[in-house]
Amino acid sequence: MDKLHKALDFCIRHQTILGYSIVSLLTAASEHIFSSVVFKCPCNSKNMLYGSVFLIVPAFILFLLGYMVNARTWRLLTGSCPPEKRCSCSPWGVCARYCLVLVPVTAKASVAPLTWIAVALLRASFYECAASGSSLIKNLVCKDKGQECHKLMVKLPCDEKLSEKISSEFLALQAQSQLIGWFLIASIMTVALISTCISRCCSPVSYLQLKFWKIYLKKEQELFEIKAKEHATKLAEINMNCFFEATDPAPFQTPSNEDWQKVSFLYTFNSQEQYYSMIHKYINTNRGNSVRFGEGDQNPPGLGFVDEANASESGF
Repeated sequence: MDKLHKALDFCIRHQTILGYSIVSLLTAASEHIFSSVVFKCPCNSKNMLYGSVFLIVPAFILFLLGYMVNARTWRLLTGSCPPEKRCSCSPWGVCARYCLVLVPVTAKASVAPLTWIAVALLRASFYECAASGSSLIKNLVCKDKGQECHKLMVKLPCDEKLSEKISSEFLALQAQSQLIGWFLIASIMTVALISTCISRCCSPVSYLQLKFWKIYLKKEQELFEIKAKEHATKLAEINMNCFFEATDPAPFQTPSNEDWQKVSFLYTFNSQEQYYSMIHKYINTNRGNSVRFGEGDQNPPGLGFVDEANASESGF
């Protein structure tokens, strides 16, 4: 039992890394299935189109899914442009706010598609098919070798023995693909490390306070789920009793639309009066009626976890 608790504690403390790892493994497994079972290079003039579609289109679909399952996307969009405020919205201000939020969302949504492309390049099936139909690759490989070489190139993915007949000096298409794949992986890891370092260096709070902040958000979300279920259950019971018993409902306090809107705003950090969430800020600014409620600095990239922790897991 003690080992189980330690394992659960480890998973909770490293849930972000484990989440990315699981996504990457599932993506790699899906790519293996596609390249082994579904993918069949036509070995004709359609090689370039067919190989490129299998390399790029699934990655694009995974990129869109990354946006759809990210809670912060829906926290940003939900209620952002209601009909009554459509004319008063500043396009430039809205665009700037959206870009600031969508940059980290885009980075997270790119994990699966980049994994797909990297794994596909290492396996080389898609690239080999696409490159064999590329006029640029054909001209490089078949320079001074005549039209027969061009005809053999499109059949290369279907017959590995042809590679020896076409060129012994030029790198094999499979080797090219793997080199590009490793370069892509190295570039991704470098950018990820640099971005993490910059984000942590720009954090307005210290390491231990950041750790405390994340613990607070986790507990706040757990309590919110419990209280919301209790409150919704009581309200549903009152309405059902009144409906079936034909009685008038007793007064029952629920947050107003304005209150829900205030606690649903994207979090903004204020170095002078720091709050750990929008609910924390709402409670300590006279239920959001104080002028201080609307004050705040731009949300630093290192504090993007605040909005994510206070959104539902599915994002919808």
